[in-house]
Amino acid sequence: MSWVVRMALVGGAAELVVAALAAFQAGAPGLVAALVGGGIATSAQVAAVALLRPGMKAGTPEFVRRWATGIAIRGGSAVVMAGVLFATRAVLPPLWTALGFLVVLLTLLYAEMRFLE
Repeated sequence: MSWVVRMALVGGAAELVVAALAAFQAGAPGLVAALVGGGIATSAQVAAVALLRPGMKAGTPEFVRRWATGIAIRGGSAVVMAGVLFATRAVLPPLWTALGFLVVLLTLLYAEMRFLE
């Protein structure tokens, strides 16, 4: 199984946990909000890891450049999340959008070393 599939499964599992809690507490809008936030986090993390993987055995300058670009991608995803929160605040519960993003991103960051091997 490829690293992308494994990462998507881990991110999807984290999304489902948050989405289930959101659906229980806030109904369908909470469910959608958690899935939107989790999707943004999964996309950012997959892009960052895809960029870093080829540089794992490269020299230090190449590795650091790829690592820093991955950090910038994750930072950019936080800016995108702020825009989504602002644009959908009347439709989606901001709490569940943000929780979906944070739970999935932190879960994938914690598990990142498994996907870099």
